[in-house]
Amino acid sequence: MTTSRAILAGGCFWGMQDLIRKQPGVISTRVGYTGGDVPNATYRNHGSHAEAIEIEFDPATLSYRKVLEFFFQIHDPTTMDRQGNDRGASYRSAIFYLDDEQKAVAEDTVADVNASGLWPGKVVTEISPVGPFWEAEPEHQDYLEKYPNGYTCHFIRPDWVLPRRVA
Repeated sequence: MTTSRAILAGGCFWGMQDLIRKQPGVISTRVGYTGGDVPNATYRNHGSHAEAIEIEFDPATLSYRKVLEFFFQIHDPTTMDRQGNDRGASYRSAIFYLDDEQKAVAEDTVADVNASGLWPGKVVTEISPVGPFWEAEPEHQDYLEKYPNGYTCHFIRPDWVLPRRVA
């Protein structure tokens, strides 16, 4: 089976991982730090990195576009450096593309979210080339499975669904 990868940041990685892992076509997820300036980033020392999630998925079941549409449904891409009570660059909204095709899909999806008028403002999501991904410590992996009542600011927003394009 051929798999694809996506690397996204949208606030605290615990809630993102908990919701994304349950999507049909998702094979595995891991949380970590990317998009910043500190080598070997850790929870206590991640500099300007964002808390991010790496998603391995089956593109025959789940397209990259659908991954991004769900990403925009579970976090607020219109708030700069913030999700819920979490504030700072670590909690920014970002798409880290792996190739030119992912970049084009990301730009197209952002344009569609902005054009839809469904979100509370314009998207501030950063679209950047992928860099090193530093895996977070074991206690941060699958956090909400270990602690079902743990903190999260992510939830599925039923009104934030992009309408289907008419061909």
